[in-house]
Amino acid sequence: MTTSKQEVSFGQKIAFGIGMLANQMFPAALAIFMVVLVQDLGFPPESWALLFFLPRIFDAFTDPIMGFISDNTKSKWGRRRQYVFAGAILMGISFIMMWQLYRADGLDYNFTYFLMWSLAFYLGLTIFSVPYVAMGYEMSKDFHERTDIMATAQWIGQWAWVIAPWFWVIMYDPAWFESADVAARDLAIWVGIACAICAMVPAIFIKSKSTLDDDSLIPLNIKNLGKSLVGLAKGFKAAFSSKPFIKLCVATFFVFNAFNTVAAFSFFIIVYHLFSGDAAAAGIWPTLFGCLGALGTTFMVIPIVTKMSKKLGKKKAFIVSQTISIIGYLMLWFLFVPGKPYLFIIALPFFSFGIGGLFVLMMSMTADVIDLDELKNGIRREGVFGAIYWWMVKFGFAIAGLGSGYIMAYVGFTPDAPTQPEGAIEGLRLFFSGIPITGTIIAILFMWGYDVDENKARDVREALEKRKQDTIA
Repeated sequence: MTTSKQEVSFGQKIAFGIGMLANQMFPAALAIFMVVLVQDLGFPPESWALLFFLPRIFDAFTDPIMGFISDNTKSKWGRRRQYVFAGAILMGISFIMMWQLYRADGLDYNFTYFLMWSLAFYLGLTIFSVPYVAMGYEMSKDFHERTDIMATAQWIGQWAWVIAPWFWVIMYDPAWFESADVAARDLAIWVGIACAICAMVPAIFIKSKSTLDDDSLIPLNIKNLGKSLVGLAKGFKAAFSSKPFIKLCVATFFVFNAFNTVAAFSFFIIVYHLFSGDAAAAGIWPTLFGCLGALGTTFMVIPIVTKMSKKLGKKKAFIVSQTISIIGYLMLWFLFVPGKPYLFIIALPFFSFGIGGLFVLMMSMTADVIDLDELKNGIRREGVFGAIYWWMVKFGFAIAGLGSGYIMAYVGFTPDAPTQPEGAIEGLRLFFSGIPITGTIIAILFMWGYDVDENKARDVREALEKRKQDTIA
C-alpha cells in the first residue's frame, strides 16, 4: 500500500511528536508532583484519591463533546489547529497555578484550591488533546505509515518519562530546594511554560485544509444544539457498534489503567522497602526506576514493537509485547531487594514493553478502525472516535487514581511516617505486580479476536477510494 503519495514528511512527524512530548510531559510531571501532596503536604490517601478521581471524571465527560465540536468545525485553519493552540495555553497557565500550594493555608483550603485548578487544567487538556490526537489519525491513509507516525510520536513523547523522574532528585535535594513543596511551586512554572510551547507546535506546523466550504459538517451554534447532541449520540452509537473498536478500548483500559493504579507505588516501595523510609538515602533510585524504564522504551521497545508490527501484524505484536511485560512485573516482585536496589534494573526492559508498545499499536489500529467506520457509515469521525477512545482511557485513569489512594489506605500506608505499619509495604508490592498482570491478561484475551489485519485494512482503503472516485464521476 505504501507509496510516495501516502508517505508523511519527517518534519510533519516531528511536529506531531513534539505535541506528544507535551501530551505526555504534563501527566508525567503531574504523577511525580502528586507524591508531594502525600509525602510533604500531609494529604490523607483518601483526599489524594479524590484529587486523582474527580478531575479525570470531568475530563472523561468533556472529551466526547470536544470530539464532536472538532469534527464539525468550519474554519480556514481546518477542524483542529485552533483548539490545539488554545488548549496549550490553558494547560500551561492552569498547571502552574495548581501547584502554588502553601502548607500554612491548611489541608481544606489546599484541597479545594488544587481541585479547582485541576478542573481548569483538564479542560485545557481536553481542548488540546482531542483535536491533537485526531490530527494524527488524519495524517496518513497507509496501514504501515500510520504505525510509523505513532512510533515517531511515541519515541519523542517517551522523553517526558525520561526527564520527569529527575524532578524527584531535584525536589528532595536540600541543595536545590528547602522542601519538596517549594520545589513543586517553582518547577511547575518551568514545566508549564515549556510544555505549552511544545503543545503549540502541531497547531503551527501541521498542515490542514480549510473547512469553510464543507457542507457535510453540522453547524455549531445554539440553534443546532439539539442536532449536535443527536450527532454526538450517533457518533457514540457508531463507535460502540464497532466490535474491533470496543476491543481496542477495553484492552487499553485494562493495560494502561492497571499500570496507573500502581505507578506511584514505585516511589514508596523504593523509599520504604529498599531504604527503610529515608527519602534522602534513596537518592536517585526512584528516579532511575522511571528514567531507565523510559529510556528502554525509547531506544528498545518502540523500535522493536514497530518492526514486530510490520512482520507479525499489529495484533500479534500487541500480544507478544504485553506478554513480555507480564514477565517484567513478575521479575519486579523478586528483584526489589533491600540493600540491593540495582537488581530491579534487570526487570525494567521487560516491564517497559507494556506501556511502551501499547499506544504505538493502539493509535495506529484506531486509525484503521476509523476507515472501517467510514466505509460503513459514509462519514469520517476521527474526533469522535479519538475522544471516545481517550474517554475510556481517562475514565479508567480516574478509577485508577481513586484505586491508588484506597489501596494505600487499605494496606495501612501512613503519610509522613518514618516507618510504615507491618505489612503495608508488602501489600503495596503485592498490588504493584498483581494488578498490572491481571489487567494485561484480560487485555490479551479481549484482543485475541481482533480481526482488522493488513489485508482487511487494504480492502477497506480500496473500497473507500473507489467510492470517492465514483462520487466524483
